[in-house]
Amino acid sequence: MAEFLVIRLPAVRDAAANWIAVDSSGTRLSAPVTGPLAEAARDIGDRSVIVLVPATRVLTATTDIPVKRGPRLLSALPFALEEQLADDVENLHFAAGARRDNGMLPVAIVAHEHMRTWLDQLEEAGISPSRIVAENHGLARIPGTLSLLATEDLMMFNDGADHEVVLQGVKPSDALAVAGALNDSADDKDLADASGHLLVYCEPAVEQHFSHDWNALRHELASVDINLLPDGLLPRLAVTVATGRGINLLQGRYGAKTEVGALFRPWQFAAMLLLALGVVGIMGKGVDYYRLSQEEAALKAQFSEIYREIRPQDNRDVLDPVATVNSVRRGAGGPVAAQVFLPSLQQLGIAMQQNASADIEAISYRAGVIDVRLTAPDVATLDSIQKIVSSSGRFTASIQSTDQVGDKVSSRIQIREAGA
Repeated sequence: MAEFLVIRLPAVRDAAANWIAVDSSGTRLSAPVTGPLAEAARDIGDRSVIVLVPATRVLTATTDIPVKRGPRLLSALPFALEEQLADDVENLHFAAGARRDNGMLPVAIVAHEHMRTWLDQLEEAGISPSRIVAENHGLARIPGTLSLLATEDLMMFNDGADHEVVLQGVKPSDALAVAGALNDSADDKDLADASGHLLVYCEPAVEQHFSHDWNALRHELASVDINLLPDGLLPRLAVTVATGRGINLLQGRYGAKTEVGALFRPWQFAAMLLLALGVVGIMGKGVDYYRLSQEEAALKAQFSEIYREIRPQDNRDVLDPVATVNSVRRGAGGPVAAQVFLPSLQQLGIAMQQNASADIEAISYRAGVIDVRLTAPDVATLDSIQKIVSSSGRFTASIQSTDQVGDKVSSRIQIREAGA
């Protein structure tokens, strides 16, 4: 189970901080401690750090925006909320929380000035927080219940739905009135009854200080349940944020930076070895290619020398030794004719099957050359037949002549071995 050290920063920079250790189930692991912020770093150990910042510095709002999480959402939030803000959005930092069941998105808004001040304080103390959360987010939202965390000069309130306020220098009843939780209208009596259950958290001295106000609220609301906090506010706030509640302000420019180098550092030796193997493999392929090229050139020179002895009058470069040998065999009356004639007819048959509108008139074979006379409905069909025969790679077909005879085209196509 994850453990956290929850640190509550004071509203005044040089004042004492408070901290307490809790786990992710909301169980307290230590008593709350008060002291200089630098001393809190000694209690961190292997724990993650959650920092609570003054609620009066952070505004919590909600918006209905269709953009999902990520940089696009953070970029869109200032434009969605700027009409509700008195300050220039350029001076403000926006952080988004988890979208609620009703589709509304909670947003925490704080001045960049305050964010830099808090981060500088923490850096000076040697503390690296995993989350920074407004302290009023430690007051749990309970559906159908009004929740109030009260001090002598600060009231943190939420209605269990989308409304959250933080007020200074007011009484509990004033805070509820500002939040719209008190309703004297008879027409809205049902609404008041449905949301008239108030859950209060406060220290014993605060409960005594506002005793008259609690009594007055009991006449206004269905119920007022006061929970005393003998160890102060921090334990109550800490157990809530440790369970994941609250909006983390460490987003956007203040979010955690991923160090790509650190991610790949454990694999650097394996990567170097893989690169070396790749280089060796490429070099081996290059050597093989060079060796085979030299052998091919030597064989081609040897073949050309022998061919020149057989046909001294032929000075053309030998491009296809196999076709050249077949040509020599044909000239010598060798049995290559059947090896040429039948395969060429087979290839011609494939071409005719794909162009059924053409008809063969006559076929003749002489000295390795097949002459085909045929008729077709148009020149495009003849061109298709010629291309299909040539596509085999073994034969080349060429159209020798075309004549228009009625509505047909009469043509002569010559087929021979490639390279012959």
